[in-house]
Amino acid sequence: MTNLTRFLAVLSIIVPLAACGGGSNPSVEKQASGQAVPQKDDKPAYGDMIIRGSIGDASVLLPVLASDSGSFDITGLIYNGLVKYDKNIRLTGELAEKWEISEDNLKIRFFLKKNVLWQDGTPFTAKDVEFTYKLYVDPKTPTAYATDFLKVKDFRILDDYTLEVTYDKPYAPALGSWGQAVHPRHLLEGQEVTQSPLQRNPIGTGPYRFKEWKTSEKIELNSYHQYFEGRPYIDRVLTRVIPDLATQFLELKAGRIDQMGLTPLQYTRQVNTKWFEESFKKYKYLAFGYTYLGYNLQDWKFKDKKVRQALTLAINRESIVQGVLLGLGQVAYSPYKPDTMWYNPNVKKFQYNPDLAKQMLAEAGWKDDGDGVLKKDGKPFEFTIITNQGNDLRKNAATIIQSDLKKVGIDVKIRVIEWAAFLKNFINKRNFEACLLGWGIGIDPNQIDIWNSKKTGERELNFITYQNPEVDELLDLGASVYEPEERKKYYDKFQEIIAEDQPYTFLYVQDTLPIISSRFYGIVPAPIGIGYDFIKWYVPKHLQKYHIEP
Repeated sequence: MTNLTRFLAVLSIIVPLAACGGGSNPSVEKQASGQAVPQKDDKPAYGDMIIRGSIGDASVLLPVLASDSGSFDITGLIYNGLVKYDKNIRLTGELAEKWEISEDNLKIRFFLKKNVLWQDGTPFTAKDVEFTYKLYVDPKTPTAYATDFLKVKDFRILDDYTLEVTYDKPYAPALGSWGQAVHPRHLLEGQEVTQSPLQRNPIGTGPYRFKEWKTSEKIELNSYHQYFEGRPYIDRVLTRVIPDLATQFLELKAGRIDQMGLTPLQYTRQVNTKWFEESFKKYKYLAFGYTYLGYNLQDWKFKDKKVRQALTLAINRESIVQGVLLGLGQVAYSPYKPDTMWYNPNVKKFQYNPDLAKQMLAEAGWKDDGDGVLKKDGKPFEFTIITNQGNDLRKNAATIIQSDLKKVGIDVKIRVIEWAAFLKNFINKRNFEACLLGWGIGIDPNQIDIWNSKKTGERELNFITYQNPEVDELLDLGASVYEPEERKKYYDKFQEIIAEDQPYTFLYVQDTLPIISSRFYGIVPAPIGIGYDFIKWYVPKHLQKYHIEP
């Protein structure tokens, strides 16, 4: 699966599921005894089904239109890009057999694999890649991911299986950007993409083909036997939408789902029995992502950065890590993963200091007239935090934030909203004051899509409307050089400015805590996570639970 490993920054509805990439050096714990030393009858076998729990439904199954992990968890199995990350976080070919990069880093020539078919039997060719490129750069396409392709000066097809792209200037994320999903030209050309039936009935080149989508209930995929990298061992992937992790856990215990992301409470206190240790494998690794409180910067209350700094000072983030995550994570201070080279540990951290927060709020004009509520120009400081249904960690974090801010005179309400409505009616329409959300981020440090001043349109990712020309310039510069140490200088400065501006209160980076039924073999933890080679997961014949009709 390649949904979170294609440089995509996606709205995360939950800790990434086990089949997603995105952690470093994950550990497996309480491994079932039968998994340690495979028996002679434990050899790979085709068949069976994996049932995954998800708290949110997909919003759309065309990658060009998607921006949430619920959608990418599905489309990552249906579509491919030209490149992908391998288990050691190195770029390797997917639809591309190989590539050549010119000495001046301005041209990439891709040589495509020739044995690839779309799932309707149509051959995949360079024309599909050209169509996908044009789809992303078309101003009529409401996509969050046009930036990388707008850097391309020229796209040339040399033959059916060779293409060349040229850039005006060196662009460090260029090669990785071609990990975006390739779309079928023969099914989309001449259509309005937002009206395409492929939004709900996708056809890709990937290892699984679409079977059924019952909205807010389930999505079923069947293995694609003609997949160019080999038929997947697991015949069916069923994703059940269960908008509550406690309910998912009950379904896990009852054997009605095979895989979910555990809460810290479940991980530390509820799966340590002998039965669980024999029946499941649990994993732990620091997520490639973070949770934050984002402020709508079009709202008058949040326009002053001194106010935003004070809000961060007033929130006890360490209390959230210990009380909500049970220590399975760490406080976040920037939009980069702490154990990567891109992380700048020297940014301003605005550690918990409610007295200083009160002082700064007073300096910004927010004062208490004696009733315990801050006011400015006669208006009370009050706002609503929205977050998504099913993620109790976020709801509990919001409750701590509510309590902390009340202590400094700010009245906060919390509203929990079903995921699809949350995206459609609130985030995409900028209809919120503050949102408690998470980003799953890619391997490359380029974050133009989230922070660039121009990326504020509907379906785009800068939905808080953050605008800073210096940040725009730094992100452009960081993407224009190849030498990692030189790039890091730009991204370090970018993080310093973001820390000063505090458009988000960065809350925490949590440990990803997937659990998977022990009947599934072939799961090998690696620096990128555990789902990088999902097509090689299997269930030995004698352990298979479901018979899947072709």
